[in-house]
Amino acid sequence: MASEKKSTVAVVMGSDSDMEVMEKCIDTLKEFGIKPIVRIISAHRTPDVAAEFADNAVKNGIKVIIAGAGMAAHLAGAIAGRTTMPVIGVPLEAKGGLGGLDALLSTVQMPPGVPVATVAVGKAGAKNAAVLAVQILALSEDKLGEKLADFREKQRANVIEKDSGIQ
Repeated sequence: MASEKKSTVAVVMGSDSDMEVMEKCIDTLKEFGIKPIVRIISAHRTPDVAAEFADNAVKNGIKVIIAGAGMAAHLAGAIAGRTTMPVIGVPLEAKGGLGGLDALLSTVQMPPGVPVATVAVGKAGAKNAAVLAVQILALSEDKLGEKLADFREKQRANVIEKDSGIQ
């Protein structure tokens, strides 16, 4: 097992080919001052590593796990089945897959009692997963709540500026 650094958020992905999309998640977390633990763990090729990671997440100080995977996309569900902390699934489009629909359905269709919060397919979903993790953490971390409010205000100002530009 890779040694665990300390962070409140972990970003895991099924393959290194997922890094291009999940980098949007990682970068967004860093904008909020969160340097996540980043791992490549396959639910199918390294199920023992996935289980060990999930089983030790709480002990390692992780409070939210973001899991990105394509095709069968079982990573988020495999982790959610072994922990009680929030797991956010990012469905990814994979070569040879069904344009991300396969991953979306695999991620969102969890059995009752084992939820995975699921965001959109791809980069927009990866960014939203990071923001959702920040929203969860902001419930108990006032500084993150302030950063989140600033983020929302910047989004608002950006839309108003674009609207003014077409008037």
